[in-house]
Amino acid sequence: MTKLVLAGDIGGTKTLLQLVDVQGDARHTLHERRFDCVAYGDFNAIVGEFLTASAQPIAAACFGVAGPIHSQSAKITNLPWTINAGAVGEEFGIAKVHLINDFSAVGYGIEALHPDDLVTLQAGEEVPHGMRAVLGAGTGLGEGILLWRDDHYQALPSEGGHVDFAPADSEQIGLLRYLQPLFGHVSYERILSGSGLVKIFEYVTEASLAKPTPALQAAMLEIDPAAAISEYGLDERDPAACKALEMFVAIYGAQAGNLALTLLASGGVYVAGGIAPKIIAKLKRGGFVRAFNDKGRFAALTQRIPVHVVMNQKVGLMGAALVAGRLAEGNQ
Repeated sequence: MTKLVLAGDIGGTKTLLQLVDVQGDARHTLHERRFDCVAYGDFNAIVGEFLTASAQPIAAACFGVAGPIHSQSAKITNLPWTINAGAVGEEFGIAKVHLINDFSAVGYGIEALHPDDLVTLQAGEEVPHGMRAVLGAGTGLGEGILLWRDDHYQALPSEGGHVDFAPADSEQIGLLRYLQPLFGHVSYERILSGSGLVKIFEYVTEASLAKPTPALQAAMLEIDPAAAISEYGLDERDPAACKALEMFVAIYGAQAGNLALTLLASGGVYVAGGIAPKIIAKLKRGGFVRAFNDKGRFAALTQRIPVHVVMNQKVGLMGAALVAGRLAEGNQ
């Protein structure tokens, strides 16, 4: 017997919703839509608009949300929204509604990925059913933990993106000193995000580590500044953009290595989020993996940990759909 489930991936910028027909392990997507979050006053308004496309009863719903969850209620980190699972279920007649951290959703989605959805930066030596780590920079920096239980990985939430930034060299120490007056507490998310890349670029130019070209300065006024810096850095058209992107990649790799050591992630580290696929050419050049393995006495350990970049941007939605299907079947 088939059951209809609702899945969502809710970030600080966009929300993806999906209606999925579930029958055992088989899943068929019936309808999917992207919403710009800033255009809506709350999440229920998005759900209401989306569900006008279907009059069928929904057995279960799961939403991956960018923010901490307490008693199935979540305040979205970069939006003035509070989402409550019970309120969603009551308004739309859905018996089972579950909120999970957005990077828990990404973690669940990894099991649904095809090998072509991954780019391997370090092959390592994967331990079957070993602990896995997932992290990803985008609007913010998400992190998650994957622990094998019974017959599948169980995703555990984390807010590790908000831990203290630990500079690894004199230039990064300068970056920390530049950011402290601006933010007080400098977390990795302040650096490993779209806005963080812009802050690195500003530090690079103000500290005279590299000089930007007029072309890039003009581009940053015309399009998203982080996108312009990435573009000019990848193409090596601007020395300041190159320097900023190199620092970004090195700090990204270092924090991925920190997480790998913290969890002893013998099952692998999965780099997701919106930024990594866009700068994959830079990630493959070695700076990320060098920083990942720059762990002194424990470098030999991190070198054995597989590192993969998730190229499929719907991985969080896939994970939420998987959880919703298990809820509908009574297996979650």
